[in-house]
Amino acid sequence: MTTTAADPSPLSENGAAPEPTDENAWLEDIHGEEQLAWVREQNARTEELLEDAGYAELQSGILEVMDSTDRIAMVNKRGDFYYNFWKDKEHPKGLWRRTTWESYLSDQPEWDVLLDVDALAASEGVEWVFHGAGFHRPADGSEYRLAMVSLSPDGGDADRHREFDVESRTFVDPAAGGFDIPTAKGNVSWLDADTLLVSSTAEGLPATSSSYARTGVKLRRGQSLADAERLFEIPENHMLAMVAHDSTPGYERTFAVDYIDFYNRSTWLLRDDSWVAIDVPTDVNISVHRDWLLFRPQGDWEVDDVTYPAGSLLAADFESYLAGSRDLLVLFTPDAHTSLQSWSWTKDYLLLNLLRDVSSEIRVLNPSSVDSDGTWASTVLDACPPLHDVNAYAVDDEDDAESGAGNDFWLVATGFTTPTTLTRGTLGASPSGPDAGSVASEHAVVKRSPSFFNEAEYEVQQHFATSLDGTKVPYFQVAAKDLVLDGENPTQLSGYGGFEVSRTPAYSGTIGRAWLERRTTSDVGAAAHSRGGVYVVANIRGGGEYGPSWHRAALQENRHRAYEDFAAVAKDLISRGVTSRRRLGCVGGSNGGLLVGNMLTQYPELFGAVSCGVPLLDMRRYTKLSAGYSWIAEYGDPDVPEQWEFIRTFSPYHLLRDGIEYPETFIWTATSDDRVGPVQARKMAARMQAMGIPNVWFHEALEGGHAGASDNRQAAALQARSNHFLWLALAGSK
Repeated sequence: MTTTAADPSPLSENGAAPEPTDENAWLEDIHGEEQLAWVREQNARTEELLEDAGYAELQSGILEVMDSTDRIAMVNKRGDFYYNFWKDKEHPKGLWRRTTWESYLSDQPEWDVLLDVDALAASEGVEWVFHGAGFHRPADGSEYRLAMVSLSPDGGDADRHREFDVESRTFVDPAAGGFDIPTAKGNVSWLDADTLLVSSTAEGLPATSSSYARTGVKLRRGQSLADAERLFEIPENHMLAMVAHDSTPGYERTFAVDYIDFYNRSTWLLRDDSWVAIDVPTDVNISVHRDWLLFRPQGDWEVDDVTYPAGSLLAADFESYLAGSRDLLVLFTPDAHTSLQSWSWTKDYLLLNLLRDVSSEIRVLNPSSVDSDGTWASTVLDACPPLHDVNAYAVDDEDDAESGAGNDFWLVATGFTTPTTLTRGTLGASPSGPDAGSVASEHAVVKRSPSFFNEAEYEVQQHFATSLDGTKVPYFQVAAKDLVLDGENPTQLSGYGGFEVSRTPAYSGTIGRAWLERRTTSDVGAAAHSRGGVYVVANIRGGGEYGPSWHRAALQENRHRAYEDFAAVAKDLISRGVTSRRRLGCVGGSNGGLLVGNMLTQYPELFGAVSCGVPLLDMRRYTKLSAGYSWIAEYGDPDVPEQWEFIRTFSPYHLLRDGIEYPETFIWTATSDDRVGPVQARKMAARMQAMGIPNVWFHEALEGGHAGASDNRQAAALQARSNHFLWLALAGSK
């Protein structure tokens, strides 16, 4: 069988690019009986190959990491309590629970269990997956009591939102007026104790072409969604609508957002029962905090003859800006090495989380202290070792001024060979002297993650590969300190390269055990290999490591830059003697699945194996599958002939050719994934197998959503399959 990248037939009547003939279109019926029979047959074949004694040992080791009771229980503060969601061996679906600060500081906190999701699933006969809870903030300052709990019936993005009383530890009965929003994609926000703002596709509310909510409504107790007052509506071809309420005392405001696509949006403020547009270009992201309106432009933004570069952070007085003033303060300006990743407000200060050549830097800004050039006083927080990821964010900005706790912050630090630590600190301005206005901090470690492998034997290095156009592309290499550069090291290369998502250093007991420390002993089909593996993370364009410009460099018609970057890293690893084609594998999921799908089809000579998860692969049909329409801003629209001309050049499903020696391939997905969906993975595997390409394996989890797993057992099985497949393919004798 030979496939072609495009159908030569003329344009359709509506001017859209024609779709190539697709012999596997029948697999697009996700839940069809014949289709699921095909899935079960494929699963059995793959499990027979992979699930040997080595796999069982590996899965057990990974599950031990995931179920460890010594992991840090990360918490969110609401009122006087600290809330946590926890999964382990005894509670695979998880416990939503809370404790006090004094108890949390102890080695064995006393947890007050609010909701046992395993018990709920058993009693209701639904495989619920907990997706979070949003509290109503009481206006009188009393303790938080009511929350909207989000539960997915299968791990997908569609949630059921149910009102929960944390004092009685029960859902509020809908018959007594409790809120219960049927399962659908959307979000909820408390307007007051008896009113929600809801964006949903449930009960006949319209959906966009991207499958998300098109309207925002005001839902009062006892009402149905169909009867709720419609507040806001967007065009069908926009991505999603959202309505939300900011309940900050003294700054209560209601907003609506029209997400036109991933990178363009319009925001309105509800004032005197009318929507007032916040006048910014659609590619300028905004956020509001009390008196301040912050701006982060995705592209260069010109205001009153001043150009602010993409990725900068600007501030204005909220009311003054709405009144027409364009007096902007520059809080951060990116450079060739430094980008802004996120920010967080405490009561009096602004925390900026930056990356400098993909290593963290944290700056603290003091709005109360303005320098001579009009900028806020800035202090670098001494908390970021090189080649680590460290993030700071507020504990709670609501506490009274007397306690000072409103300026407390969390600090989460991690590295490839550094188990995660959780620190709590307090910010305060220097009152006088040469450092007046600068910010001092006191912080101490609260919790430490346990060690899951012998980190002392490994080292982290950062290297830069040169891409096809001369761009320097950073990547992290994690390997044994005594690594021998003879090209014989099994190497796993990971990447993403899309949606301005940054890949930063992170500790993983799974990678440590499943790859770095891996030694082939009992693995079927692989000769004994005395070395562990090398783990590599590539920071390619399309990601956010260097801000919006790094992302936009690989958008749409420039998509190949991401793939050229990844291939450049692979070539650099080979040229440096770290590995060789037969020992080099790559892995990616979602957009990363599209990335490694292009490695498979465009750079097969560089890789011995490819693990491709929950992927986009059929770029001709992706806008018509699951939530694919929402990604047109990233990839382009295949129904526009001019855009299909460049999209077809990175559509792996259409790039397969006869006579090519392809790497061993494992394609994995989940039936319940309602974001990318399982269809593209199915069709790619079916086409490759029909072409007679050897060593093509497919596995589809029947639950788990886009993550491919909804509990630790499923997650451990997923990680074990991918790592075991790569090890069998790369560590064996060839």
